[in-house]
Amino acid sequence: MAAEKEKNIPQLDDKLKHIAFIMDGNGRWAQRRGMPRMAGHRAGAKTFQTLSHYCADVGLKIMTVYAFSTENWKRPAAEVNALMELMDYYLDNSERLMRKRSIRFRFIGDTTALPEKLQRKIADLEDSTKNNDMILNIALNYGARAEITRAYRVLRERGIENPTEQDVSDAMYTGGFADPDLIVRTGGDLRISNFLLWQAAYSELYFTDKLWPELTTDDIDEIIREFYTRKRRFGDV
Repeated sequence: MAAEKEKNIPQLDDKLKHIAFIMDGNGRWAQRRGMPRMAGHRAGAKTFQTLSHYCADVGLKIMTVYAFSTENWKRPAAEVNALMELMDYYLDNSERLMRKRSIRFRFIGDTTALPEKLQRKIADLEDSTKNNDMILNIALNYGARAEITRAYRVLRERGIENPTEQDVSDAMYTGGFADPDLIVRTGGDLRISNFLLWQAAYSELYFTDKLWPELTTDDIDEIIREFYTRKRRFGDV
């Protein structure tokens, strides 16, 4: 079965180096099943692990996921606290789970607003995986407008008064890494919700009604195949 699946996956090349995911629908997945919202977040965390492993296995170079936005602090305090606890648990197990796939963890966003224990674990995980291969960007306390505002401050601190587009790109959290070739949003909404606004200038967009915990490796296969049918012109003819 594994060999058959592999034959159906297009060979990844430099046309598809980076996929970013807006992981939407955890709460709705749980509510439709009469379960508390946190059950959906736990199911979503399992889907994230499965799909990040799979993306590494098929040769993707960079994967970015929108884990917690700057706007998510508006949710009920009990849900936010439970999400922080879930992240804490995930970080405790991540290095072991990802070691075989040689995944490098990077966290983008203002992590200084997170609990100190989480900040320490994030720093340790980034350091211990810094020589690994596939880059996994986890957008945590992230908002694209806040990122662009931060980039302005970075440029000013660097003494760059008339920045080029490359200067701005270098000042982003993702500076030095390829922009996403493809942004995938689950959950049915047709927007990108303050995610990678600068980096998404020429990204292909893929929307699915499936909720994030429902997404499977077969769906990833289909998304990859669909991407390779598109003609990316980057403003050319």
